Amino acid sequence: MADVMEERAGVQVLVCDADGPEVATVQDALDLIGASYGGELVALPVSRIDARFFRLSNGFAGDVMQKFVNYHVKLAIIGDISEHLESSSALRALVRESNRAKHVWFLPDLPALDARLSA
Repeated sequence: MADVMEERAGVQVLVCDADGPEVATVQDALDLIGASYGGELVALPVSRIDARFFRLSNGFAGDVMQKFVNYHVKLAIIGDISEHLESSSALRALVRESNRAKHVWFLPDLPALDARLSA
């Protein structure tokens, strides 16, 4: 399955295929933003994110998230990140704060995204 634009809870969402290319650079994030043209949100599976994203000290997560904010495209990271959360209190804090805001969410699955969009 390829990345596909879907309407979910009245929002145009680019739902990314779990087997697609990894987001390993800021340019990869910009490419996703471009692919979402006409949409409001990118639903990106955890499996597509380079592990460096979850090590906050390198700044990669901040750079990627800031690009989405700058271009007014929301980002939902979809999947289980519990392994990463166990080893980083800073990541736990980032996830908690992000999920309270409007631009970047960490959600376990697409039904949770639908519920968040419907709220």
